[in-house]
Amino acid sequence: MVSLKGIYFVLALFLGSFFGSIFMLAPLLPLMFVSPAWYRWISDRVVATWLTLPVALLEIVFGSKVVITGDGFIPGERSVIIMNHRTRMDWMFLWNCLLRYSYLRLEKICLKSSLKGIPGFGWAMQVSAFIFIQRKWEEDRHHFENMLDYFCDINEPLQLLIFPEGTDLTDNTKARSNAFAEKNGLQKYEYVLHPRTTGFTFIVERLRDDLSSTPMPTSTVESRELVSGKSPDPSFPIKGNNLDAIHDITVAYPQNIPQTEKHLLYGNFPKEIHFHVQRYPVESLPTSREELQLWCQKRWEEKEERLRMFYEGKKYFDVTGRSRIPPCKSELRVLVVKFMSLLYWTLFTLAVFLLLYSYSFVRWYFVTVVVIFVVQQKLFGGLELIELACHQFFSKRRNTK
Repeated sequence: MVSLKGIYFVLALFLGSFFGSIFMLAPLLPLMFVSPAWYRWISDRVVATWLTLPVALLEIVFGSKVVITGDGFIPGERSVIIMNHRTRMDWMFLWNCLLRYSYLRLEKICLKSSLKGIPGFGWAMQVSAFIFIQRKWEEDRHHFENMLDYFCDINEPLQLLIFPEGTDLTDNTKARSNAFAEKNGLQKYEYVLHPRTTGFTFIVERLRDDLSSTPMPTSTVESRELVSGKSPDPSFPIKGNNLDAIHDITVAYPQNIPQTEKHLLYGNFPKEIHFHVQRYPVESLPTSREELQLWCQKRWEEKEERLRMFYEGKKYFDVTGRSRIPPCKSELRVLVVKFMSLLYWTLFTLAVFLLLYSYSFVRWYFVTVVVIFVVQQKLFGGLELIELACHQFFSKRRNTK
């Protein structure tokens, strides 16, 4: 049954992202056509203010407890975050961890392209330049190339969250994973799915390797086409050495596991969220692609055993408590941020309703921006693609001078 808490949580997040996209992010869009790098710098910080809202709601309003053990983060470092996909909400719960140990503005998420069309949430994710995939590697590979090269070229630190399992853990997905394991003579898992390593190895190699002195493959050149359909730019720079570490995160929920958004609507919020972080410096990673694939598979073997001990034991990753790490930011600072977030987004939402009720020009602006968000996606595929095209255009102009 739908609960009042669940309705409040979903409405608060939706209205914040919906009105925030229209009244906070939309005014920044013209900057994209002047300086994509500055547009990215500013919009990331604006979006980060909203990312604190679900953290505040979960912890202050609904009393969720966050426990983090392991290695932690070095604030501001460039990393690829790999995590098991227990529920469809894992990506949002991770913000509870990143608020304490890193900067929310640095995180980008790799997620399925169908999500970009959701009003509010999807628009904000487009502005954030999240990496949307079709789950067809030949298409996704070119998009990864373009987006990763863009982030490297603007020298903005990147923390990219990917789920190598490809989907969340359910009875159906576990059955498919076990069928794959049986076919390939692998161990059957109970608490994780077998990871898909193609995307992971590609991303790590693209960010880690120094490609600036190597010839550009023809496929890479052909993939760098502008959204407008203009010819690709062979001189577009390739960056390398843009990875400091891999953060391997295991997430677990001792009780109340919200599998989907519907469970949150029913008020089924997690009482505790446990993260175990293992940091692997880039220097410690294998150098060959085959060894990197095996490295990723080995991490999932460890996750299976770690989660088995968690759920069949005391439901704590380290019962001694010795591996629990202090946050990079003080608990007072985190508490202030959470309270400020609740206050700001509550007042902001009420103010928008008041402005819409009071002024016709605000209503006209509101309708116009909604139309722009919808039309641009149908014509160009999303704001992140327009941003990429603008960057490629300016890069081409610089290289021809």
